Amino acid sequence: MKLDIKLKISAVLLMGLSVITNVSAQQNPEYTQYMYNTMTVNPGYAGSVGTLEAVLLHRSQWVGIEGAPTTQSFTAHSPLANERIGLGLSIINDKLGPSNELNLEGNFAYTINFTREKKLAFGLKAGVRKLDVDWTKGRYNDPTDALLNSNISNEIKPSVGAGLFYYSDKWYLGASVPNFIRGNYYDDIQESVDIDRLHYYFIGGYVFDLSSALKFKPAFLVKAVSGAPLYYNASLNFLIQEKLTLGASYQVDDSVSALAGFQISNSFYIGYSFDYTVTELNKYNDGSHEIILRYQFQKKSLQIRSPRFY
Repeated sequence: MKLDIKLKISAVLLMGLSVITNVSAQQNPEYTQYMYNTMTVNPGYAGSVGTLEAVLLHRSQWVGIEGAPTTQSFTAHSPLANERIGLGLSIINDKLGPSNELNLEGNFAYTINFTREKKLAFGLKAGVRKLDVDWTKGRYNDPTDALLNSNISNEIKPSVGAGLFYYSDKWYLGASVPNFIRGNYYDDIQESVDIDRLHYYFIGGYVFDLSSALKFKPAFLVKAVSGAPLYYNASLNFLIQEKLTLGASYQVDDSVSALAGFQISNSFYIGYSFDYTVTELNKYNDGSHEIILRYQFQKKSLQIRSPRFY
């Protein structure tokens, strides 16, 4: 068996540390700045901003480890003239080891107004997932192993998901399943193609006005996957003069993160996060980096909320 030495070390580390930390292989991409990238996991978010919004994100995870995940996502959504209906598009490109998965989905949300401030949106998403696995780019390249020579090229599967998004101009709560249709995915721990599992997401956040110049914005995300421990992420952010965002987050048994963002103009926001691994894996990587750029079309009156709250 031909084996690249660097990749072999990375494989052993990842496999061993997965047992130590009692975590399962990554299936859906994870984001530190999930509070600004909500529609990737919950279609009920579509149209909730009250104007056209587009978000571009890039994430490099575990920098320094060969074959570690890199993810790019793009979302765009807007309410229609009938503001009860929101439509959106989400594109996610996720690369991990020898695999590359591309998700292209349309999002639809219908909103019920309980009061002038409180709204409940029912969301649906549907689209396609394309999976490619090229074993020659993986950790192992064994000409005698039939499995590792059975590449997957342009495997197309449908995707259908749903979500609820309950919100006001100060807080939000959401629950969703991004995809009910199970299909193949690349398991980085077993180094094989397996059938993925349903992912259940629960999100929330609140905006506290500490003063006219300072807002406090806690948020959380919980992910549940059958057969795996719960994923918890909690973040605490401060918005200063509605321009500068500074904060931190903690992913249980995985990492601590620093977050910073700046409202460049009324329309553009740029954010950055750095994750520091708190497990033994931190000896072998230089952390995870994530950068996000958000555009919100400005109109004279935003009926839902300030575009800088979350």
